[in-house]
Amino acid sequence: MTGRPQRGPATSAVEVRRSARRNRTVSAYREGDRTIVLIPARMSEAEERRWVTVMLDKLAAQESKRVLGDGDLTDRAKRLSEQYFDGRARPASVRWVTNQNTRWGSCTPAEGSIRLSHRLQGMPEYVVDYVLVHELAHLLVPGHGPSFWKLLEAYPRTERARGYLEGVVAGERLPHLPAAPGE
Repeated sequence: MTGRPQRGPATSAVEVRRSARRNRTVSAYREGDRTIVLIPARMSEAEERRWVTVMLDKLAAQESKRVLGDGDLTDRAKRLSEQYFDGRARPASVRWVTNQNTRWGSCTPAEGSIRLSHRLQGMPEYVVDYVLVHELAHLLVPGHGPSFWKLLEAYPRTERARGYLEGVVAGERLPHLPAAPGE
């Protein structure tokens, strides 16, 4: 078994472990801030890259189905603040709310409070992280001026998360067709 560290899409470490005893199956799991991907030793570099992407997406989908509680959100916000803002953004509270249907999140810098729309629950982890990072940035820079967007450049999946959220909004605007007979 050999281990080779890689970098995943969310900048967390990915370690690929090859095993001669493993014939066809590929599996992955989280170990702290690392992702371990187990693959057969005979796999090519191209197959390895493809399977790492597949397994990272699969883990993210599983994790996104878990609904975080307010305490989990607070812990996550603290971790993201450390990772992207050297711990300078310190929210007093972070919680889910059900009264935000046109915003994904909001922040009141004077109170240090961050609220995330319940509509984010079940979305991919990187999307929730983006909204948290966005609101954390407001604790440092109110408004959406150039210095605010400069701060958000630290989060590597900003564009992907924004695209995902734009797709959700666009999908909500599409007309809903009546169900076909028999459905």
